[in-house]
Amino acid sequence: MGSTFKNPITPLLPLTPSNSNYLITKSISSSSSSSSSSLIFVNNNNNNNSLLLSVTKCNRIYCVSNTDTLQHLVHHSSPKSSSHSLQMTSSAPIEAPAAKRVCLFYCPEMEALAERVAAQSDAIELRGISWKKFADGFPNIFIPNAQSIRGQHVAFLASFSSPGVIFEQQSVLYALPKLFVASFTLVLPFFPTGTSERMEDEGDVATAYTLARSLSSIPVSRGGPTSLVTYDIHALQERFYFGDTILPCFESGIPLLLNRLQQLSDYDNITIAFPDDGAWKRFHKQLLVQDFPMVVCAKVREGSQRIVRIKEGEPKGRHVVIVDDLVQSGGTLIECQKVLAAHGAAKVSAYVTHGIFPNRSWERFKHDNGGHPEMGLANFWITDSCPQTVKEVKNKPPFEILSLAGSIAATLQI
Repeated sequence: MGSTFKNPITPLLPLTPSNSNYLITKSISSSSSSSSSSLIFVNNNNNNNSLLLSVTKCNRIYCVSNTDTLQHLVHHSSPKSSSHSLQMTSSAPIEAPAAKRVCLFYCPEMEALAERVAAQSDAIELRGISWKKFADGFPNIFIPNAQSIRGQHVAFLASFSSPGVIFEQQSVLYALPKLFVASFTLVLPFFPTGTSERMEDEGDVATAYTLARSLSSIPVSRGGPTSLVTYDIHALQERFYFGDTILPCFESGIPLLLNRLQQLSDYDNITIAFPDDGAWKRFHKQLLVQDFPMVVCAKVREGSQRIVRIKEGEPKGRHVVIVDDLVQSGGTLIECQKVLAAHGAAKVSAYVTHGIFPNRSWERFKHDNGGHPEMGLANFWITDSCPQTVKEVKNKPPFEILSLAGSIAATLQI
C-alpha cells in the first residue's frame, strides 16, 4: 500500500473505514500485465445508482469523494494505457465503531456523579460495591459478581475527600485490576494533596508525591498500566511524580466554563481575571480561544499585610470572571472580588474546578443582589468534583454546579 498512483490518475484520498462508505461489488484482474487493476472506492449518495467506471491499471486502492466527478477521472485517463470496466453498486454505509463498554464502579460519595456519568452513554454500566466495616472500624468490602467483569473494561470513580476514606478505596483499586479485566481506569476528579507539592523548609513532607507514588502501585491489569483521569491538578509538574505503571490523563473543567459563559446575555462584555500568576499560567492558554480581555491580580506586601492588587488589565465596566483551580477558605477570591469592584467592574463572578470549602467556608460568599459587585458575586461556578460541597451549596446563590459527567463519560472512551 506504500506505492503511489502512476500517471495518468492522481491519488485523492486514502482508503480508510471512516471515509469509505460504499463497497465495490465486482473486481477485475489483468492477465496481460503483472500490475493489478486499480480499485476505486466511490462515495456516492445515490444508493440506487450503479456506476460504471473505466480505470487504469495500478497497484493501490484509493477512495474518491462524491465531490470528484467521474468525468474528471476519465478525462485524466491515458488513451494508451490498458483500461478495464469496473461495475460498482452502492451498499449500506459502514457503521462507526461501537462504543467501548465500560463497567463503572464508584465509592459511596460519588454515587450521584456516577449515575450522571452512566446517563451519558448506554455503553457505561454501573456496578455496585458493598461497603461495610468490621467491629474494629476497618473496611469490610465485597465486589459482587466479580467473575462477571473478566475481560471487561473497568473504571472506578473515586473521591479522596478525607484521609479516612482513602484506605478503603485504595483497597478496591488494588483488587479490581487483578480480576482479569481488559483494562482499568481510575477517575479521581480532585487530586487532594496537589497543593502540598514542594518543600520550603527541611522537614516538610510533600504529600502530593506520597499519594502519587501510592497510586503508582496499583497493579497492572491484563490491558496494561492503569489510566488515571484527574481534573485541573494544582501544579503541572505533579505529573512527573507518578511512576511508569500508571498513565495520568490530565483533563480540565475550563470547557464547561466556556460553554456556560456563551449562554450569558452579556457574553460580549466578559473579562477573565486571575488571582495570581500561577492561575494565569495554568489557564490563560485555554481561555485565549475566546479572545477574552484579561486581568491579572497579585498579592503585594504592605507592612505586615499582604493585599491583593491589580497587576495588569482593566476591569472597568466589565463582567469580570475570576478563574482558579480550587478554593479553600476563599480569602484570596474575596479580596479579588473587592478590588475588581473598587476598580469599576460592572459584575464579578468566579469559577473554580474544585470547591473544597473546609469548615463551611462557602458561607463567606454572598450574592451581589443583582448588580452590586461590592456586595458579592453574580455567579460562583464550581464542578461536582467534591460531592460533599455540592450537597451543601446546591440551590444557594451565587453557586451553580457544572457537572463533569459528560467529560468523564467521553474520557472513558479513550
